[in-house]
Amino acid sequence: MVLAILITPSISNAGVFSIVSGWFENTAEASVNTNNSSLNSQNMALLKASISSNFNSAQGGGEIVIVDDSALSSETGPSGTMANIEERPNSDKIATYIVRDGDTLGQIAEMFGVSVGTIIWSNDIKQGDLIKNGQVLSILPISGVKHTVSKGETLASIVKKYKGDLKETRQYNNLLEDETLAIGDEVVIPGGIDALPAPITSKSSSLTQSILRNQINVRGTSGPEYSGYYIRPLSGGRVSQNLHGYNAIDFAAPIGTPILAAASGEVIISKDNGYWNGGYGNYIVIKHSNGTQTLYAHNSSNIVWSGYHVVQGQVIGYMGSTGRSTGSHVHFEVRGAKNPF
Repeated sequence: MVLAILITPSISNAGVFSIVSGWFENTAEASVNTNNSSLNSQNMALLKASISSNFNSAQGGGEIVIVDDSALSSETGPSGTMANIEERPNSDKIATYIVRDGDTLGQIAEMFGVSVGTIIWSNDIKQGDLIKNGQVLSILPISGVKHTVSKGETLASIVKKYKGDLKETRQYNNLLEDETLAIGDEVVIPGGIDALPAPITSKSSSLTQSILRNQINVRGTSGPEYSGYYIRPLSGGRVSQNLHGYNAIDFAAPIGTPILAAASGEVIISKDNGYWNGGYGNYIVIKHSNGTQTLYAHNSSNIVWSGYHVVQGQVIGYMGSTGRSTGSHVHFEVRGAKNPF
C-alpha cells in the first residue's frame, strides 16, 4: 500500500505534464498555420543568389556571375552558359563558345561584343546555314577597314583598294556571290589596309610603303614583354613576314615541317577540318599560365586538340598553306604580350 501511494503522484504528475506540453504544442502549431495562411507574394521572403564577379570562377557549382554589370548568367546548366566559355574576349584574346538550344548569332555576337560577321567569318558559316546545339564557335576579334559604298563602286573594286580578299570579305559581310551593293552600304574588309597618309617618293619608296602598310594594320603589340618565355615555333626556317595582323610573325619552311608549342599551356582551339576559318585555315590556339595566348595558323594538319595540355617544344602540328596563304609557312601570333620574334 505504501508503495502504491508513493508511485501514484508520480504517474499523475507525468500525465499533467503531458497534457500541458501537448497544449503548448497545439497552440504553436495553430500559430504557424495562422502565419502561413497570411503569407503572400507581397510579404514572403525573397530568395537570394550567391554572386561572384570573378569570371575565372565559372567552373560550375551553382553560383551566379555578373555579365557586363547587369545580366545574370547561370554557371551551371546546358552547354552555352558561362561555364562553357573558355575565355571571355579581352583586348585581342580569342574565345570559344558552345551553342545551346535557342541561341542565335545575334545573341552570341552581343554577348562577346563582336559583330555577327565576325562569327560568320571565323567559323566558315555559309549563307543560310543554321547554328546547332553543341556546335563549337571560335570568336576571333578581327582588324580591318570599314568602307561606305560610293557611286560606281563594286565589292571587287573596294576589296582591291584595301588589299583585301574577295572571298573573305563576302563571307564576313554575309553577301551572296551575285549580290550588288547600294550607295551608302557599309562593308568591312577583314585585314584590309587603309590608305597611306601621304605618298612616298624616295628611292626606297616601295620597301618603305610595304613596311608602313604592315605597321598600319598591326594590333596587339603593346603588351608586356616576357623575355625567354616563348621559343621559336619551329626548328630552322626563316622569317618571311614581319609584324602584321594581330601581333603576328610568319615563319617559312617546307610543307610538313613540325610546328612546336612556343610555351606550355592548354589547347583551347584546334581547327583541322579544311575550313577557311576566316583565312587562318587549320589553326591551333594555346592558352598559357601567364594569361597570354599563342596562335599557329595555315597548318597542313594538327595533332593536338581542345583540352590537351602541351609542354614547350612539343610538336602540335605540321606546316602547310591552308586558308589565306601564298606558300608554306606558320602564321604565329602572340596575344596579350609582345611577339619576341
